[in-house]
Amino acid sequence: MTFKYCEHFDLSEASQIAIANGIAGLMSSICSCSYFVPLDVICQRLMVQGLPGMATYRGPFDVINKVVRTEGIRGLYRGFGITMLTQSPASALWWSAYGGAQHAIWRSLGYGNDSQTKPSQSELVVVQATAGTIAGACSSIITTPVDTIKTRLQVMDNYGKGRPSVMKTTRLLLDEDGWRGFYRGFGPRFLNMSVWGTSMIVTYELIKRLSVKSE
Repeated sequence: MTFKYCEHFDLSEASQIAIANGIAGLMSSICSCSYFVPLDVICQRLMVQGLPGMATYRGPFDVINKVVRTEGIRGLYRGFGITMLTQSPASALWWSAYGGAQHAIWRSLGYGNDSQTKPSQSELVVVQATAGTIAGACSSIITTPVDTIKTRLQVMDNYGKGRPSVMKTTRLLLDEDGWRGFYRGFGPRFLNMSVWGTSMIVTYELIKRLSVKSE
């Protein structure tokens, strides 16, 4: 739908593909945040339990019970705003970069809209995997600082007076490690985004091709 609207503007085909993919990724991410954030809070708390200053839990349902008892339902949505601000642009950026990278790679290989030859299955997989890796790299570089703040915000309990906030968490990270603190875990996140993006998009595109009815 977005691609059809983009056709009315004086944009290159690559820009139309990037914008259409980006808007679609943005909208899907906004919808998914409603159930993703509570699950993310539970996962993050289970991952950091046992560390100094962190509570311990007997499982995911124990996390829900303790969080709701101390903070109410709002506790399960801690970091909802920053998650939306992180995930939605990240999703938009990922899909935009994927669409643009794939278009550029196909053109560099000599495949265009008027091309008489079609790429082989192996070429499809390689190009889509490469575009997915590029998209993951772009997304992780830009979104890691905000994701670091979000993760700390969701798991911290020793935040002093009042409720935890983005500003308190940001100041704490700056006091501990300076600006380098915002890129904590960049390596694993970069690898995660690249591997996730590659495996996800190759599977997605394969299923999409298999689902097309032959003429």
